[in-house]
Amino acid sequence: MTDTATSSEGRTGRNETEEERADRMWGELIQEIRVAQTGVQILFGFLLTVVFTPRYADLRDIDQVIYIVTVVLGACATGALIGPVSLHRLVSGRRVKPQAVQVASRLTLVGLLLLLATMTSSLLLILRVATHDAFVPWLVAAVVAWYGLCWFVLPLWTRSHYTTD
Repeated sequence: MTDTATSSEGRTGRNETEEERADRMWGELIQEIRVAQTGVQILFGFLLTVVFTPRYADLRDIDQVIYIVTVVLGACATGALIGPVSLHRLVSGRRVKPQAVQVASRLTLVGLLLLLATMTSSLLLILRVATHDAFVPWLVAAVVAWYGLCWFVLPLWTRSHYTTD
């Protein structure tokens, strides 16, 4: 048996079975989700309080719409990032961990996209209220580009540049 090829016993280059690989990947995914979950839950919690402040009534209609969209996006991101926990709990012991890891990974990616949208609309709302300047959309676009670079472009470039399979 070699370390770089899959053997007839189902072992991978890490010398692990499909089940061992699924266990490892599940553990890694849960650690990643913990980071994103914490951030989205804190952001969502702060967003929920805005409507109860005296200043909310003074917001222009468009800013109230942006706020409502932001809260809905935050709720959706929270659901997507908590979803893998529920998935794991409901399929645990059913011998479908490799498939559950795949579904949870996709759900996490959706959660990250929703988190990106939540952070974008939050930033847009905050900067509109704080400055009322015409440069706000450009600043928000620059921050979104930065998020895109850090969250998607660099990881995808790394994957394509260094993957040997």
